Amino acid sequence: MKIISCIKPTPDPASRLTINESKTWIRDQDLTFVASEADNYGLEEALRLKEKHEGEVVVVSMGGEESAKVLRAGLAMGADRAIHLFDERFRGADEFAVARAVSAAIQKDGGADLVITGVQSDDLGTGSTGVMLAEFLGWPHATVVIAAEARPQEKSLTAKRELEAGLIESIALTLPAVITVQYGANQPRYASLKGIMAAKKKPFVVWTAADLGLADSETGAAGAMYDVLEIFVPEKKSRVEILNGSPEEAVTKLVEKLRKEAKAL
Repeated sequence: MKIISCIKPTPDPASRLTINESKTWIRDQDLTFVASEADNYGLEEALRLKEKHEGEVVVVSMGGEESAKVLRAGLAMGADRAIHLFDERFRGADEFAVARAVSAAIQKDGGADLVITGVQSDDLGTGSTGVMLAEFLGWPHATVVIAAEARPQEKSLTAKRELEAGLIESIALTLPAVITVQYGANQPRYASLKGIMAAKKKPFVVWTAADLGLADSETGAAGAMYDVLEIFVPEKKSRVEILNGSPEEAVTKLVEKLRKEAKAL
């Protein structure tokens, strides 16, 4: 069973974030990047399926050295090989352009039985890349997955999805398919010293847009479906209102405001 696990590098949650000069993203030059949390759950799910059904896990990421870093971490956790999509032409890509490039990489690599992503990234949190990836590939998909049971011989997979109000939905998919894994779906393993050393010898390829057969109009900002106009820190607004009258009257007014205006009661 061949499983592709997609990993996105995102700023370390402990980092102090500031907005860049163009006000379209954060200053990322000096930040420490780690694998997006949900993608770690996705990789763990991939490794568990591989251990049960044999085969291989291939980790894929797009970006610069930060992507190379999370790919090496994925290899140390147990993935068999890595594909690094690196090209200046990828710069400025949105989720649509990323999904297009990753789908092209999957097809260039000979396809897969299953593609796994996290439910959403820790930075943008749109939850759309995995779904668009499935559309580019023409495969069925399931989102917000908390457990997956594969039957490779039957080319099928059962996925349990976490819905609102604590409901769980179980659906059947025909392989090949794409799933996006929910936060907390499992307990991601730590890389052992043996795994870290072994990762240095595992296959690691770098592909450019040209390698994927993508035109300039299909990559980076040129291939994006939207432009970020501005990001900003929400303005903090506070208002003070003095409730006049006796203590009893003030309490009555306060309760009324909490009930009707703040909807807190």
